[in-house]
Amino acid sequence: MINYYRTVEGVLRPTDCVEKNCWVSLIDPDEKEIAYIAQELNLEQDFLRAALDEEETSHIDVEDDQVLVIVDIPVATEVDGAIIYSTLPLGIIFAPDNIVTVCLKENSILSEFTTPRRMGVNTAMRARFMFQILYKVSVRYLQYLKQIDKISKDVEKQLHRSMKNQELIQLLDLEKSLVYFSTSLKANESTIKKLARGRIIKLYEEDEDLLEDVLIEVGQAIEMCNIYSSILSGTMDAFASIISNNLNIVMKLLASLTIVMSVPTMIASFYGMNVAGIPFAASPYAFWIVVLITLIATGIAIGILVRNKMF
Repeated sequence: MINYYRTVEGVLRPTDCVEKNCWVSLIDPDEKEIAYIAQELNLEQDFLRAALDEEETSHIDVEDDQVLVIVDIPVATEVDGAIIYSTLPLGIIFAPDNIVTVCLKENSILSEFTTPRRMGVNTAMRARFMFQILYKVSVRYLQYLKQIDKISKDVEKQLHRSMKNQELIQLLDLEKSLVYFSTSLKANESTIKKLARGRIIKLYEEDEDLLEDVLIEVGQAIEMCNIYSSILSGTMDAFASIISNNLNIVMKLLASLTIVMSVPTMIASFYGMNVAGIPFAASPYAFWIVVLITLIATGIAIGILVRNKMF
């Protein structure tokens, strides 16, 4: 899918075709769309395909008067009622007179710029527009990290009430998301620092201020990611220990019950033998005597177990 946008009188408006100083947005383009945009803007097709690889890492490529900047953006997907956080590459291409973005899926970051009558965006100022996108990316990371922290606290409260596999799996998914975020944020930071040197793209004073804000937000996101990851890892270890301890308690209780139940079983087995000379065999009160002996022996066994804190 191809969409065109251009700033007219300070407002970002959609257009019907490629124009000078416009923004071309490609979402999961097919080969025909890639070939068309490459021909219209005289771009390398490999630049347009680079961001369509889900495993592509954040980096910068320069070819003649074209610059490709790829950054990882955070995305949230709902699966079976649970929110899964991951990252997705976003390609930003500097053409001679245009800026092009390429992404595999619709995402909330670019959607914010395409809201009706969006102001504060000038597609003719390509560098600043790209830094505005990067700033939104870093802010979205912070928002999702706060959501992950809130979800992990809610799941932890549920685990305090009852240990269920569903909650533990959800914590594992959150821990995996933090690993993705941490890796992507560090790669993004490296890419942004290269841009901040001003050797690849010419920077103006306002651009430098905006880029500095982006670096601050990215640094804060990395720090939050490390903190939340450490907390979540410690929480998982703690609950693993609790589950192991609960299992030990259950096994100890079952072993104690087995010992208690074995006492009457052994006495009943002795008196079930078909041999002569069994005590109280001729007594009319033999049954009650055996029951009494059984109760006394069982009580002694329970007392020993209680004294050793087996119950």
